[in-house]
Amino acid sequence: MAIAEITIIPIGTATTSLSTYVAQLQEVLSKQEGIQYELTSMSTIVEGSLDRLFEVIRVLHETPFQHGAARVSTSIKIDDRRDKPSSSLQKIQSVQEKISKSEHYPS
Repeated sequence: MAIAEITIIPIGTATTSLSTYVAQLQEVLSKQEGIQYELTSMSTIVEGSLDRLFEVIRVLHETPFQHGAARVSTSIKIDDRRDKPSSSLQKIQSVQEKISKSEHYPS
Protein backbone atom coordinates (compact mmCIF):
# COMPACT_ATOMS: atom_id res chain seq x y z
CA MET A 1 0.00 0.00 0.00
CA ALA A 2 1.28 3.46 -0.89
CA ILE A 3 0.84 6.55 1.25
CA ALA A 4 0.45 10.03 -0.24
CA GLU A 5 0.46 13.40 1.48
CA ILE A 6 -1.57 15.83 -0.61
CA THR A 7 -1.91 19.59 -0.30
CA ILE A 8 -4.29 21.31 -2.71
CA ILE A 9 -4.34 25.09 -2.84
CA PRO A 10 -6.84 27.02 -4.95
CA ILE A 11 -5.33 30.33 -6.04
CA GLY A 12 -7.11 33.61 -6.71
CA THR A 13 -10.13 32.96 -4.56
CA ALA A 14 -12.28 35.68 -3.02
CA THR A 15 -10.95 34.99 0.48
CA THR A 16 -7.76 33.83 2.16
CA SER A 17 -9.71 31.13 4.02
CA LEU A 18 -9.48 27.70 2.42
CA SER A 19 -11.65 25.71 4.84
CA THR A 20 -14.63 25.62 2.45
CA TYR A 21 -12.42 24.09 -0.24
CA VAL A 22 -10.93 21.65 2.27
CA ALA A 23 -14.43 20.59 3.33
CA GLN A 24 -15.37 20.03 -0.32
CA LEU A 25 -12.26 17.91 -0.82
CA GLN A 26 -13.06 15.83 2.28
CA GLU A 27 -16.58 15.25 0.94
CA VAL A 28 -15.13 14.02 -2.36
CA LEU A 29 -12.70 11.75 -0.48
CA SER A 30 -15.51 10.22 1.55
CA LYS A 31 -17.04 8.93 -1.70
CA GLN A 32 -13.83 7.34 -3.00
CA GLU A 33 -13.52 3.56 -2.74
CA GLY A 34 -10.36 1.58 -2.16
CA ILE A 35 -8.56 4.20 -0.07
CA GLN A 36 -8.17 5.34 3.51
CA TYR A 37 -7.58 8.98 4.35
CA GLU A 38 -6.88 11.30 7.23
CA LEU A 39 -7.22 15.08 7.35
CA THR A 40 -4.39 16.88 9.14
CA SER A 41 -4.04 20.59 9.85
CA MET A 42 -1.72 21.09 6.86
CA SER A 43 -2.60 18.36 4.36
CA THR A 44 -4.46 15.11 3.80
CA ILE A 45 -2.89 11.66 4.02
CA VAL A 46 -4.31 9.10 1.58
CA GLU A 47 -3.48 5.37 1.58
CA GLY A 48 -4.18 2.79 -1.11
CA SER A 49 -2.70 1.17 -4.17
CA LEU A 50 -0.47 3.50 -6.16
CA ASP A 51 -2.76 3.36 -9.20
CA ARG A 52 -5.79 4.19 -7.06
CA LEU A 53 -3.96 7.07 -5.36
CA PHE A 54 -3.17 8.67 -8.71
CA GLU A 55 -6.84 8.36 -9.72
CA VAL A 56 -7.97 9.96 -6.45
CA ILE A 57 -5.36 12.73 -6.67
CA ARG A 58 -6.65 13.61 -10.15
CA VAL A 59 -10.23 13.83 -8.83
CA LEU A 60 -9.12 15.97 -5.88
CA HIS A 61 -7.06 18.29 -8.07
CA GLU A 62 -10.10 18.92 -10.30
CA THR A 63 -12.48 19.61 -7.40
CA PRO A 64 -11.53 23.28 -6.71
CA PHE A 65 -11.93 24.04 -10.43
CA GLN A 66 -15.47 22.67 -10.22
CA HIS A 67 -16.12 25.12 -7.37
CA GLY A 68 -14.90 28.26 -9.11
CA ALA A 69 -11.11 28.29 -8.69
CA ALA A 70 -9.28 29.50 -11.79
CA ARG A 71 -5.92 28.06 -10.70
CA VAL A 72 -4.95 25.17 -8.44
CA SER A 73 -1.55 24.21 -7.01
CA THR A 74 -1.27 20.59 -5.84
CA SER A 75 1.72 19.21 -3.93
CA ILE A 76 2.13 15.46 -3.59
CA LYS A 77 4.57 13.44 -1.51
CA ILE A 78 4.41 9.65 -1.99
CA ASP A 79 5.85 6.88 0.19
CA ASP A 80 5.62 3.60 -1.73
CA ARG A 81 7.22 0.81 0.29
CA ARG A 82 7.23 -2.59 -1.40
CA ASP A 83 9.44 -4.74 0.83
CA LYS A 84 6.74 -5.15 3.50
CA PRO A 85 3.23 -3.88 4.28
CA SER A 86 3.12 -0.26 5.40
CA SER A 87 0.53 2.24 6.59
CA SER A 88 0.48 5.58 8.36
CA LEU A 89 -0.48 3.83 11.58
CA GLN A 90 2.36 1.30 11.23
CA LYS A 91 4.88 4.09 10.64
CA ILE A 92 3.76 5.98 13.75
CA GLN A 93 3.76 2.83 15.88
CA SER A 94 7.32 2.02 14.75
CA VAL A 95 8.55 5.44 15.88
CA GLN A 96 6.64 5.23 19.16
CA GLU A 97 8.22 1.83 19.90
CA LYS A 98 11.68 3.31 19.37
CA ILE A 99 10.86 6.27 21.62
CA SER A 100 9.60 3.90 24.30
CA LYS A 101 12.78 1.82 24.11
CA SER A 102 15.01 4.89 24.29
CA GLU A 103 13.25 6.07 27.47
CA HIS A 104 14.62 3.01 29.24
CA TYR A 105 18.22 3.96 28.58
CA PRO A 106 20.00 6.95 30.15
CA SER A 107 21.27 9.58 27.74
